Amino acid sequence: MSVGEIVRSKAGRDEGRYFFVRSIIDDNYVLIVDGDLRKLENPKKKKIKHLEATGQVVKHVKEKLEGYGRISNSEMKKILAVYFTGLEGQM
Repeated sequence: MSVGEIVRSKAGRDEGRYFFVRSIIDDNYVLIVDGDLRKLENPKKKKIKHLEATGQVVKHVKEKLEGYGRISNSEMKKILAVYFTGLEGQM
């Protein structure tokens, strides 16, 4: 997993929801945000084993989360909505 990657929650109340990895804490935990329930100001600490990596890293989100710009909660929410809509079309 890397910062800016889209992940899906496999366990917990947020099971099935998509998030961005905001930062990596250690080998077991990351902070995740989605711009909706989990905003940048209040990220969720989640075990990596409870997340499914999609392999999709959004380059400009990654750069902004790493401190090379500012990203808003609404921008993240829109990107995840577009990603999720694309997945529904494949099913």
